[in-house]
Amino acid sequence: MRVIAVHLLNDFSGSPKVLRQLLNGWAKRNVELHLFTCGGREGFLSNLPNVNHYFYWYRFTKNPLIRLIFLFSSQILLAVKLVFFLNKDDVLYINTVLPFGAALAGKIRGVKVVYHIHETSMKPLLFKRFLFGIVRCSADDIVYVSEFLANQEPLDVRKHIIHNVLEEEFIQKTSVSSNYSKHEKIVLMICSLKAYKGVNEFLNLAEMNSGYVFKLIVNASISEIYDYFKNVEIPANLLIYPTQIDTHQFYNEAAMVLNLSDTKLWVETFGLTILEAMAYGLPTIVPPVGGVTELVDEGKNGFLIDSKNLSLLSATICRVLEDKELYNEMSKHAKDKSRDFNLDIFEQKSFNLLS
Repeated sequence: MRVIAVHLLNDFSGSPKVLRQLLNGWAKRNVELHLFTCGGREGFLSNLPNVNHYFYWYRFTKNPLIRLIFLFSSQILLAVKLVFFLNKDDVLYINTVLPFGAALAGKIRGVKVVYHIHETSMKPLLFKRFLFGIVRCSADDIVYVSEFLANQEPLDVRKHIIHNVLEEEFIQKTSVSSNYSKHEKIVLMICSLKAYKGVNEFLNLAEMNSGYVFKLIVNASISEIYDYFKNVEIPANLLIYPTQIDTHQFYNEAAMVLNLSDTKLWVETFGLTILEAMAYGLPTIVPPVGGVTELVDEGKNGFLIDSKNLSLLSATICRVLEDKELYNEMSKHAKDKSRDFNLDIFEQKSFNLLS
């Protein structure tokens, strides 16, 4: 079996990390693997063993119009490459809805096309309709990362729910984190450097809770962090870090983890950082809608609170961090819940889909 996997932007975010897990699982079953992604970047898809790498041009830019032009240009190049590369019996596995050029090439060559859909909050709406229209016309199977996403973006195509999971190496490094034995109680958030991800709300919470340390890890460079916060006064108890390849140190020292995405602008379809936090036994606070609610049981291993309700967020943080009995109980439930997302089941489901 030959699987040709396609991803647009190789970085250290959630969707390429999931594709890496898929590729590693298929490699165990001796599948011949070929990966097409943009070149010139380091990320989770770099230098994978047992995978043949191919690169096509794409450049990310902040200007939305230029970014759209670059995307369409890259997909024309990708489609041309794949038309001459694909064989009739291949499985074309497209990660996220963005590499639509791959789908067009797959349709032309008549191969099996599988989409792995991670997203729903895409703008403008016309662009989203175009991308999902390509999915509808070309896909033989669709993998959704959550029940929420499957219901949010229903398509008349065979659907499969395969929740994201943690790699075995990650699980082996985890341990129950109890901040009561440490000098500081640390509140952690890991996200993109975007306002709709709740970066500003996290800063406000740090200002409201000077007795705790707040750590923010963003998928951005130091210069991008400087530009974002250049006119903002950073509270003394807030520490901001650029992209981190290894986040274990941060989870290990943290007491709880937040996801503050604005539900009007960005609905989380899963929330991999929340699952990682749970594996460390960390209570979490997440938005009350989206796929992330399939991870958090209200009041048991975390709380569902809108990111705009800063007073309730602040009160809940204090309650969890100051009540040792509550914290330990939630920590236990978080660890137990994380075990429901099993790597073996993930790999078996994805392999069954291919074959």
